[in-house]
Amino acid sequence: MNFHDFIRDGDGWQTLSAERQFSNPHVEVYAARVKTPTRPDGCAWTVVHRKAAVVIVPMTASGELVLVRQERVPIHATIWEFPAGQIDEAAGHDSQVMRDTGLRELREEAGYELAPGGEWIALGHFFPSAGFTDEHSHLFLARPVTPSPRGHEHDEHEAIVAARTFSIGEVRAMIASGEICDANTLAAWARMAATGIV
Repeated sequence: MNFHDFIRDGDGWQTLSAERQFSNPHVEVYAARVKTPTRPDGCAWTVVHRKAAVVIVPMTASGELVLVRQERVPIHATIWEFPAGQIDEAAGHDSQVMRDTGLRELREEAGYELAPGGEWIALGHFFPSAGFTDEHSHLFLARPVTPSPRGHEHDEHEAIVAARTFSIGEVRAMIASGEICDANTLAAWARMAATGIV
């Protein structure tokens, strides 16, 4: 029941059973029994599988960051966040697929594209809620970005109401105040801060 290549059994971990309880195009829910290093007889767990995602930190030549403002139905709020999108599992998860996915989402959601000769910098991955789901996000910095001549092409299932640039200081203040509360955006900011980018 390991859907992603880097989530593997080993070192005391083993999926003993997994029965699918629910499935739709977005998530699959499993009743699993998993052997762990401290529970050799296994334990019961509900595991939600969701496609991996790519999160893009778009930075302009002047050092501003591009955020999109998107309606998020589960929390009944419209929030600022970095552009992101799910990876087509059939295409795999190699670096080229992630880059293609990220650049597509950057254009579709924000209306920006990577400038010729621009950098596409991997910032690692993280698990937004490892207590119940194997969902994970791959983080990338794209710099410099420029407005796309084609503009944005929002997905029909998304409700992105704005896209604009913010200074590093503005984003820092929005995080400090709690205005930015999206896990993908907070994780990308943390990685950039830890590596000295911001």
